Amino acid sequence: MLETILMYLFLGLLQGFTEPIPISSSGHLVIAQEIFHIENPGLSFEVLVNTASLIAILIIYRNDLIRLTVNGWNHLTSQKRTDETKADFMFIVYLVIATIPAAVIGLLFNDFISSQLKGVHVIGITLMITGLALWLIRNLRGRKGDQNLSVKDALIVGLAQSVALIPGISRSGATIVASMALGMKQETALRFSFLLYIPVSVGAMVLEGKNLITDPQISTLAFPYFIAFVASLIASYFSLKWFMGIMERGNLKYFAIYCFIVGPLVLFFL
Repeated sequence: MLETILMYLFLGLLQGFTEPIPISSSGHLVIAQEIFHIENPGLSFEVLVNTASLIAILIIYRNDLIRLTVNGWNHLTSQKRTDETKADFMFIVYLVIATIPAAVIGLLFNDFISSQLKGVHVIGITLMITGLALWLIRNLRGRKGDQNLSVKDALIVGLAQSVALIPGISRSGATIVASMALGMKQETALRFSFLLYIPVSVGAMVLEGKNLITDPQISTLAFPYFIAFVASLIASYFSLKWFMGIMERGNLKYFAIYCFIVGPLVLFFL
């Protein structure tokens, strides 16, 4: 039992730490399973740890979420509309628009992606693609703030997020790369990327949550699952805080270098 608890602690920490940063949490879980010969913990585990990461993001962005909710609601219902309420309302609209491409592509191609684009070698290739994308935008310093976004921006970032359905392509990496390539400021790109994670994660929770409820192992793995959940929550919180500081300093090149190193190692040695 101790071995099982330690394994789920390790997987929870790994998923939580890699979820916010642009190196693909799902890809690193596959790599860890291959290196340590760990059996795939299944969809119920993924739902659990992703929910933990979602809670960490909600905590960190709670002030933004409260402001967006209040101003968005006031813009819809109040006669006292201001430029600020309009900007926040439109930010919500753009998040909704950006959610659509991944939802549609996921529904249409999820079976193909999960059956044809799997395996550790795919992860090696997609990590190098992620690294290349990060390297190309490493020096960009955009000027677009929250109030300067457009429907076109939302659709392009949404399409970038749909690319992250491929294992090894980082969701945060894809959306941040697209956002910065469109000229967004680092802060806006980061906020848009992680607020966009919320509807995606909630949707996955709704669609796949039944797997956790019907998991035949839930009674025996309840405590290891709890350990993984707590570990992922804590690791996601501190990892995102750390990543926010990195974005402020413009040091994305280090993640690109990391992907350039790990990708070939995975290809040649796993």
